[in-house]
Amino acid sequence: METALVYDARLAAYDLGSRHPLRPERVTRSVERMSAYGLLGTTIETVAPRAASDEELLRIHTREYVEAVKKVGATPDRFFPAHGIGTPDTPAFSRMHEASALVAGAGIIAMEAVMGGRYRRSFSVAGGLHHAHRDHAAGFCVYNDVAVSIAHALAQDPHLHIAYIDIDAHHGDGVQEAFYAEPRVLTFSVHESGHFLFPGTGFPDERGEGAGLGTAFNLPLPPGATDACYRLAFERAIAPAVRAFHPDLIALQGGADAHHSDPLTSLGLTLTGYRWLVESVVRLADELCDGHIVAFGGGGYSWEDIVPRAWTMLAGALADVELPDALAQDDKEPLPADAEKRLLDEVEATIARLVQTAP
Repeated sequence: METALVYDARLAAYDLGSRHPLRPERVTRSVERMSAYGLLGTTIETVAPRAASDEELLRIHTREYVEAVKKVGATPDRFFPAHGIGTPDTPAFSRMHEASALVAGAGIIAMEAVMGGRYRRSFSVAGGLHHAHRDHAAGFCVYNDVAVSIAHALAQDPHLHIAYIDIDAHHGDGVQEAFYAEPRVLTFSVHESGHFLFPGTGFPDERGEGAGLGTAFNLPLPPGATDACYRLAFERAIAPAVRAFHPDLIALQGGADAHHSDPLTSLGLTLTGYRWLVESVVRLADELCDGHIVAFGGGGYSWEDIVPRAWTMLAGALADVELPDALAQDDKEPLPADAEKRLLDEVEATIARLVQTAP
């Protein structure tokens, strides 16, 4: 088996509460769906996670912040608003550090699985917590498992070049921030425009700084952006940027909240479009870096059905398994031609601005 799924039931402990939109069931139901389609144990091998050590977390986060997470997890009635803990977005919960460190460690295991040569591809399904910052939680994210995993890979191999592609509906701000001055990491986030959606960042003029100038790419999309908009974004912007970077490995944040039914976002992607997008990223990895790709979960708030189907398709793409078309069945009505043309024209204009901001 050339693909690893880093997962066990302990990852469900990352639970922000029964009324919180980021439900652990989005992960458990996804794994159940993968198993029901016969992926696990046949084409995908399940690998157990481990907790990230303090040393590994401190490559991205401050010691003061890690200690604050530990304290609030031991006494959940304490709050650290300066560190973003105890807010409605990221409420405190018991053993917060242990649960969050396990998610971060799962990402490290996924990265090591590919770097060590045992697998070509891996999937840290509970990960993708891309909003956590150096010294504070944000957007449902405590530790930035993606950034921690990439930093771990760079520490193991200082010559490694990693292209990070983020298709979550929200801008991958925490990952961009972590590597904004790092020339070995390209970050490309395609997301709903920050004019309409949290975190309010991710515009074309955010291009990196210092040695990393020119390695940050952002393509904000208008509300309602369709499958055709994503195809245009991938073919005209994402793929050319990644090809020019010549990565040794691609990291993919595969959030499923760009789906048209998602209750927290306003994009128009279908499950068919999501499948095309993740399959295209996998083909790009095949073309550029011998298929070496590490995928992470991410957002997705239609957690009962849409996210499990999307992430099962992502797992199938990683394992080169063709799944039934019924898995991508969708009920979205097509836009009128003139409405879709207006969206495509807007995406075209944004791509042109992205080119114009090149250093």
